[in-house]
Amino acid sequence: MVEWQRIAFVDSRKRQARESQRQAIAAPATIGVLGIIVAWQLLVWIGDYPTFILPEPAAVFRKFAETITNGLLWRHLRLTLLEVLLGFALGFSSATALGYYLAHHRRAEHMITPYLVAMQAVPVVAIAPLLVIWFGFGLLSKVLICALIVFFPVLINTIVGVRSVRREWLDMMHVWHASRWETFRLVEVPAALPVLFGGLKLGVTLAVVGAVVGEFVGAREGLGALINIARGGLYDTTLLFVALFTLVAMALALYGSVVWLEQRVRWW
Repeated sequence: MVEWQRIAFVDSRKRQARESQRQAIAAPATIGVLGIIVAWQLLVWIGDYPTFILPEPAAVFRKFAETITNGLLWRHLRLTLLEVLLGFALGFSSATALGYYLAHHRRAEHMITPYLVAMQAVPVVAIAPLLVIWFGFGLLSKVLICALIVFFPVLINTIVGVRSVRREWLDMMHVWHASRWETFRLVEVPAALPVLFGGLKLGVTLAVVGAVVGEFVGAREGLGALINIARGGLYDTTLLFVALFTLVAMALALYGSVVWLEQRVRWW
């Protein structure tokens, strides 16, 4: 009974520590956002800028409410989010599979790495028009662009994470006659998780960039297309700000989801 009470007490202290940490992070973040809004409003007042150059925060908030009410923002956000999730899933899964293989086969790594580096050296902005020409203006070309921009960073993190496993742990599993699956599940994955989650955080934010790049090149819907519409013949700067802030909010939400998942998976 005393042991259970001690465990409950420790869990309670950990929860309190996590709550205090969240509050310590949330307070400065809130103050920072309010400070940016105030500085933004002062800049508009002092510079006396017209709306098409720099709108007031209140005008952007009204436009945001309007686009939510008429469904415009949700229609574009839904497509961009789908592109990001599918592209990230494709890029992350292929990069982790190839990275795990290369981490165990150095000869294959020496053969393939120059081609991967050459592919990474070419900007995605330059490849995106080709993918749109080859695969059309639909969803597939945007997903491939997202996957390409996610692939290389996740690949490198996977190789580093798998190779960071301590050799004595692998030798111990060999002594115990563990199977390849048991070694992978019980040693390699837990030991490599910190580095893998670093790649996951980087990849999920890069996927947002890839989706926007693809929509800039050619798309009728999506937040990137909405930015093109706003900055085109309409000169609707308030709509452009709405699209930009929505992209930022989406990237933060995806990054926060990965952080939440990391806390749940790595609790042990």
